[in-house]
Amino acid sequence: MRHHRPGERAFTLIELLVVIAIIGVLVGLMLPAVQAARGQALRLRCSANLKQQGVALANYLSQHGGLPPGYYSHWNNLVQVEYGPGWGWASRILPELEQQPLYNTINFGVTINDPMQVTARMTALDVFLCPADNMPSTWMTTKGSVWMYGGKIYSASEDICKVAGANYVGVFGIAEPGVDGEGVFYRDSFVRPTDILDGMTYTMAVGERSVSLNAGRGNATWVGSVPNAQLWSCAPDPFDPDGGVCRREDASGMTLGHTGEGRGPGDPMGDVNQFLSRHGRACYFLFCDGHVSYIHGSINYATYKAMSTRAGGELISDDY
Repeated sequence: MRHHRPGERAFTLIELLVVIAIIGVLVGLMLPAVQAARGQALRLRCSANLKQQGVALANYLSQHGGLPPGYYSHWNNLVQVEYGPGWGWASRILPELEQQPLYNTINFGVTINDPMQVTARMTALDVFLCPADNMPSTWMTTKGSVWMYGGKIYSASEDICKVAGANYVGVFGIAEPGVDGEGVFYRDSFVRPTDILDGMTYTMAVGERSVSLNAGRGNATWVGSVPNAQLWSCAPDPFDPDGGVCRREDASGMTLGHTGEGRGPGDPMGDVNQFLSRHGRACYFLFCDGHVSYIHGSINYATYKAMSTRAGGELISDDY
């Protein structure tokens, strides 16, 4: 038992409670500042990822004379089916991102879902993951089917393969991702600087995608478009799929995004193949000239769409 020396004064209970209260107030005052600083740090790291991808794309462009294909896939016009292989734009710039050993494991003539490609397709890379998001490092791609029996509608999904997650997708343009996009990335594309008539400064190349898009359905991958796979979008309220309509989206949306359908950047109600971030109602976008811009959801929608096209002929102000 501790004895107090003569003249030594102990804290009273009231004084102790006052000290604790003061500490609590100080912590409460500091916490928002700490959270704001952390959020800013995550935003800077996300922006740095896009800038690194911009340098890699510029190096690829200087070597090959054009940007890599949004994804590469054989098309059977008779049955309207893609056969792959499906490897996307990000897989082509791996050497420029100091990932030559990983690049060497890929056989670009073999489909993504082939067992021999498992090492490459399941390798998560920090440069393609925003630290503010909770995109899975790997996720399972699936294909779905719908049929009617006895007057009732049934559906089922079948696993195809796991792929590495990513938070950045190439800009396809305005229409649904797939073939012949208005942007700089689409199936079998090879866009040269001379094709970007709207100017590289005003044309978006890559934008953010959060898994939170469309109520947690916004999966993306740096790997490409997995043959026969599908994504699902539910509308008008993705949080209530039974109250609306859920439709199958093309697998190209796993690696490409579009600006159509009336929703600006950072709208969580958008389709799974659009753009969303965890940095507020806005997204970071990499432009073809290499600069990165933080584009708010309040941007004029016509301007937003115009920046996703390479040769639309629209006039875009510098103060967007």
